[in-house]
Formats: sequence, structure tokens, C-alpha cells
Amino acid sequence: MTDKVIGFIGLGLIGGSLAKGLKRARPDIEIMAYMRTRSKLEQAKRDGIVDVILDGVDERLHQCDIIFLCTPVQYNAQYLTSVAPLLKKGAILTDVGSTKSNIHQTVRELGLESCFIGGHPMAGSEKTGYEHATDHLLENAYYIITPTPDSRQEDISRLVEIAKLIGSLPLVLDYHKHDQVAATISHLPHLIASSLVNLVQDSDDKEELMRRLAAGGFKDITRIASSSPEMWEQICMTNTDAICTALKAYIDSLQQIWEDLRCHDHEAVHRLFERSRRYRDSISDISKGSVPPDYSFTVDIVDEPGSISTLAVILSARGINIKNIGINHNRERGEGALRITFYEEKAMEDAWAQLKKYNYELIR
Repeated sequence: MTDKVIGFIGLGLIGGSLAKGLKRARPDIEIMAYMRTRSKLEQAKRDGIVDVILDGVDERLHQCDIIFLCTPVQYNAQYLTSVAPLLKKGAILTDVGSTKSNIHQTVRELGLESCFIGGHPMAGSEKTGYEHATDHLLENAYYIITPTPDSRQEDISRLVEIAKLIGSLPLVLDYHKHDQVAATISHLPHLIASSLVNLVQDSDDKEELMRRLAAGGFKDITRIASSSPEMWEQICMTNTDAICTALKAYIDSLQQIWEDLRCHDHEAVHRLFERSRRYRDSISDISKGSVPPDYSFTVDIVDEPGSISTLAVILSARGINIKNIGINHNRERGEGALRITFYEEKAMEDAWAQLKKYNYELIR
């Protein structure tokens, strides 16, 4: 990789993780960054991630070989106008937004198609902000690269190299195709999760029985409803057509399910679950998508004083770092009393092997 100076406009979850991943792989890279919350930039500098704190979009960006726009999707398009005059010859301007048609249209209107290449690292979390960024968030995540008609192959290759450097899986796509795919597998699920949570809230009684009993499957499929409302509003407003197409198809499928249930069509209902199970089982749980994979399992232990601390001591003695421990108040799927979550797959597998030695009953 020949690019030496990288600029960031915005340093939140994705921008921060990208910067951390680059610094881990290439400590010699100089990173300069600007965002409105200066305290986070100062923290990033103390972390050794940011070398130069920018007070705004200024002439120092002329030193950059690549500039990443990492603000919310609507603001990325707005920053194009102020950043473009500062680009040096041969520099690449890119973004990390999860919708591409809007910014590509602005790029075309501004005559920037020769220097802009879109990007979308398909990883994330319910949490936002630099404080939740990690140097491995984008590992094994697809990094979609969306060139313009005027993009040079050598510039596309430079972004492909960046993606590989941080452990991502680069995939070059037409930006229209990207938005169609993202609308169906990412944006629509967020709408479904949020609307389902609201349906339960509106249907609950004054004792909040539904809220108390909500666990297992409900929490699994609605976890992404905890994401940033501001971010998802902007995503929906910048990929509206593709989302509406996917949403209409989903509404039609729900209507058909309603008809099958009303008519007690046993075969149709069975086909629904059988077909979905077969396709869902073909999707890897290891690959990262819009949210990180779940490295966890449950442990069937007796609810008594000291049981959790004993388990924690066993794991800590082997240097295994635990991300979270939670008690299952509702074990509708035969899960153990305790769910343990880890930061990475290796830690989960090491913990599984260690607890098996102590004859704990474990359930994936």
C-alpha cells in the first residue's frame, strides 16, 4: 500500500473502527480527522489513532491520499462541496454510508466522478460513537465498493487493498444494485424490528405483561430496534424507492400468510417454516453483516450464591475475556440459566472447552 496520509471527516463507530483497523495494520500511516465532538478526537489522539486533529475542513486535507466521509449519510453528500477543492491530484474521496444512490447522484452533479468511489463496510452495532469502535469490527465483514463510470481501475484497487488491510472482504458492485440489496437485507429488517416492538408496546396491557415476558425469539429478532433513530431516519430518506419496493413485497407476503392462516391451510403454513428454515440454515452465522455475530452460549447452573463468581474465576484463570453475562429469566428454547457473550469466536470456543472440563452443561 502506497497511501501514507488518510483523512477522516467523522470518527464514529465505523470511521473509528476503520481508523483503528488501519493503525493496527499500518502504524506508520498518518491519520488526520475532524468531527464536531472534539473531546472524542482528543481521546482518539490519546489512543494513538489520530495523529492530527483538524479544526474543520481545511487546507491540511490537501496532504491526504484518501479521504473518508464517515458522517451520517445525508451529511456525507453535503461535505462533498467543501472537501472537493482541497483534494490533491490522484487523491481518492470515498464514504462509508449504507446508501449509495443519493451520494452518487450528488457526485455526478458536482462533476466529481473521476475522484469519488463509494464504499460501505457492512458491519455495525446497536451502539454508536467512537467509544464503541474497535480495530476488529470490520474483520470478515463485506466491504462494498461502488465505483463511478469514471473511476480508474488503479483507484478501485487501492480501496480494495484498504479493505483487505483491515481484514474485510471487498466486493465491487454497481451502486444501484447495492441499494436494492441493502434495502432488502438490512433496511427492511430494521423497519420490521422497530414496527414489531411498537406493535407489542401498543398491544400490551397496564400490567405490561408482554414487556415482562418478552425474551428469547422476540429479543433476538428485535435487537436491531435499539439502533440510532437519527441514523435510520436518514437511511430511509436516502434509499426510499428501494426500501418501498422491498416493503411492498413483504406486505404482500404477510397478506398471503394471513390468508393461509385464516383458511387453516396446514400445508402452506408448513411450507412457510420449512422453506425459511432451509434458506436461513444456509446463511453463515460467522459472517458479519449489519450487526456483529453473536459469540455466546448458555450454561445450565443452579441459582445459588457464588455460582457466577466460580464460573468467572474458571474462565479468567485461562485469560478468557467475557463481554457480558446475563440471566435468562425466560428459557422458552431450552436455554441454560446463564448466557455468556464473548468478544470473539476463539474466546467462545476456549470457554466452551474449559467449562466442559468442569462438567458444566452448555447449550449453544
